This record gives sequence, C-alpha cells and structure tokens, in this order.
Amino acid sequence: ETSPYLPAPQNVEVYSYNFQSLLRWSPVPVENGTVLYTAQYRTESYPVWSEMGCAQSPQPQCWFPPELRRRWTILLRVRAQLGTLASAWAYSPPFVAESNTTLGPPRVTSVSASPGSLLISVSPPFPPEPGDILLYRVSYWENSTRATAKKLSESKTLFQIGNLKEATLYCFSVQVQLEIYSGHLLEGQPSAPECHKTALS
Repeated sequence: ETSPYLPAPQNVEVYSYNFQSLLRWSPVPVENGTVLYTAQYRTESYPVWSEMGCAQSPQPQCWFPPELRRRWTILLRVRAQLGTLASAWAYSPPFVAESNTTLGPPRVTSVSASPGSLLISVSPPFPPEPGDILLYRVSYWENSTRATAKKLSESKTLFQIGNLKEATLYCFSVQVQLEIYSGHLLEGQPSAPECHKTALS
C-alpha cells in the first residue's frame, strides 16, 4: 500500500557523464528504520515499467542498466519503502543520453615535436559505438597569446598541427564533438591546455 506517512523521494535527477548515467535522489528522512528504494524505467515507446537492478536498495542512487540505448527517451521513477509502507512514485523528467550526457575531454596520449609541427595522438572520452562520427576540435596558440588561438577540426585520433615556428613553445587544448541525430553536435569539455616546444632544425 502507498502511505501518506512515508514521503516520496525528492530531487529525482539523472547525472550522466560520457554516457554512464546515474539516477539519484535525496534520501527520505525517517525517525528509525532503514529506507529502501526501488527504481524503475520505461522507454517512451513501451508502456511497461522494468526494474533497473536496484530493487530494495538502501542507496539513494541507481546506475542505468547497459541495455539502455543512447537515443531512447527514458522515463524513470523511484519510490521509498519502510517495512510494509511504500511511498508514492517520484518521477524524473524524460531523459535522452545522446542529448543530455556531458562529454568529458579526450585524453592526449602522446605529442611529438618536429621543427615546424606537433604530432598529437588522442583517445576519445568514451568507447565509440559503431557508426559514431567524432570530430576533434583543436585550439592552439603560441605561448601566452591564447586570445589569438587558431582552430582546426580533425576526424582522426592522430593529427598534426602544422606551419609552426621552430624552437617555439605552443599550447593546445582538444575537445570532442559527436555528431548526433540530424547533424546536431554534442560538444565535449576541452582538455586542460598542454604546452610543447617545437624542435630546432
């Protein structure tokens, strides 16, 4: 039975980073006893609620199961239970990972300097799925002239910044862009600036 005495969880929200998504909420305060939570999901197109794998859990959070696809519109709900009492369901706003996740910065795995260029290797912030179109947007500038940074876009994880002066310190930052439905781009966070000196010929 749902109970007016056991309030429903508050502040139900999804936290999503690099497509790892977590449903979380504020703990329900009670005088004594342990509150357990059950979270469920359904897709917009299928009206049946499914377990998320966190039934009767004392944690005020629940990771999304891996079978949930990025493009799906997911509806989520959670309720509290205390002994035989159950609260009403609390719902989160609809969630679509592909447009609502935060993409972190790519990882710069190596940089090699030659007199006129820097060769940079990066790895994406999440494991790409088949068909993903990823672009790496690079901002680079001669040391301390960040205001006049130049930009380039690359689709490969190994690329070169060319036409540089020799024996000069250059800094760069990389962010990822993922092409999602109908040509929209999901922009990632930029990597921390890294500085390297070009070689002397």
